[in-house]
Amino acid sequence: MSLLIQGATLISAEETIEADLLLEGEKILRVGKNLSAPGAQRLNAAGKFITPGGVDAHTHFDLPMPGTVSSDDHYTGHKAAAFGGTTTVMDFVPLGEHSALEAVRRWREKSAKAAVDYSFHLNLTRWDEAISASLPALVEQGITTLKVFTAYNGRLRLSDGEIFAALRRAKALGMLVMAHCENGDVIETLVAEALAEGHTQPEWHARTRPAWGAVEATLRLASMAAQTQTPVYIVHMNAGGEADMLTYARQHGAPVMGETCPQYLFFTEEALSRPDGAKWVCSPPLRSAADTQRLWQALSQGEIQTLATDHCPFFFDGRVAIEYEGQPIAIPGKELGRENFTQIPNGLPGVQDRLPVLWTEGVLAGKISPQQFVALTAANPARIFGLYPRKGALLPGSDADLVIWNPHKQVVYGRALSHQRTDYNLYEGWRLKAWPEQVFLRGKLIVDGERWLGSAGQGQFLPRKQGEFL
Repeated sequence: MSLLIQGATLISAEETIEADLLLEGEKILRVGKNLSAPGAQRLNAAGKFITPGGVDAHTHFDLPMPGTVSSDDHYTGHKAAAFGGTTTVMDFVPLGEHSALEAVRRWREKSAKAAVDYSFHLNLTRWDEAISASLPALVEQGITTLKVFTAYNGRLRLSDGEIFAALRRAKALGMLVMAHCENGDVIETLVAEALAEGHTQPEWHARTRPAWGAVEATLRLASMAAQTQTPVYIVHMNAGGEADMLTYARQHGAPVMGETCPQYLFFTEEALSRPDGAKWVCSPPLRSAADTQRLWQALSQGEIQTLATDHCPFFFDGRVAIEYEGQPIAIPGKELGRENFTQIPNGLPGVQDRLPVLWTEGVLAGKISPQQFVALTAANPARIFGLYPRKGALLPGSDADLVIWNPHKQVVYGRALSHQRTDYNLYEGWRLKAWPEQVFLRGKLIVDGERWLGSAGQGQFLPRKQGEFL
């Protein structure tokens, strides 16, 4: 079945052009002006603009946490992603006590309800001969990324020596290593001191995870990348000093790349002191206004390569049910830490918010260009994670993952328009000046205005090849 989309402005990472798109089945067949396609369905998109479906390289669905689980699963979170114009998501497989292959098998079962296309990274939270020996089989399955932690002592963290060994093994297999960069030893010390002094409020979550720890750990991982010549991707960069370290390391030949997230561009640690401050508890925490300014500068100057979300939502008050798809649901959430900030589930919703908020507050505010918008949210993550040009592009042969935007539609955003399965939205009341009206996944219209035309199980697992270093 063919579909000819006519008269739109196409925005890619390289250019903005006026052109038509001819879709055939799941693919883009042709791109050009005044295309002719006898017998094809036609869609008039005059006055609209089209971007590739977003690629969110950092999400957490159905993630077990002490006493609860992240409130979006691989259907609800994917559906929310689609309404925000994201058609590909990448999730992290917890290793736990399982073998790497068994952990992936279990996560594949959980994700059978996927509503958009998806792939996995493996959380590398143990390092031994068995784990090392299993990595080639992961590569054969198309899982080419590992994530290491320099925090969460005794739970997720590897020692520096183990990270160094994992980097060498990754290099031999052509894998990319992702890194959560904080100083776990400092955090453990400061948390114990804060609790001993009776400091239990949400703001102490940020005060016990100082930015200098993130800065130091970012340079530490960059130095290991340089010494092993293994590419490293720093996730959720939240401090301006991290951008400084990333740029320094790249200027000195270290193969390191960086990602930031919307929460670190739009909010500061002052939000944690609000009566509802637990809503903003995430790790790493929000930082200062100076940090947000430096991160924006890093995005605009190309120092940071991607913008993901670290989507990991929880209810603000999981004792009160909300309605989702006509059914009541309540999942324990941030109220678990009402007496102790260390018990607040760490994470924020964001997978739907990312593109529409960034267009208004980034592109229309003059902070980034339309081409940078596409590069940061679609093309660059597709390139880095081995999916380009299947994803992140408007090219013949690419998957027909498209977002048709109405540049004239203004909305007051918030829970009423959000499909994220939680009881709050970080951007409540924000006025957005363009809106993704129609979203296609591999040629199928899955979002049409406020109508959901998709279904559980329609998403495909994406085996990935070795990505590019940008």
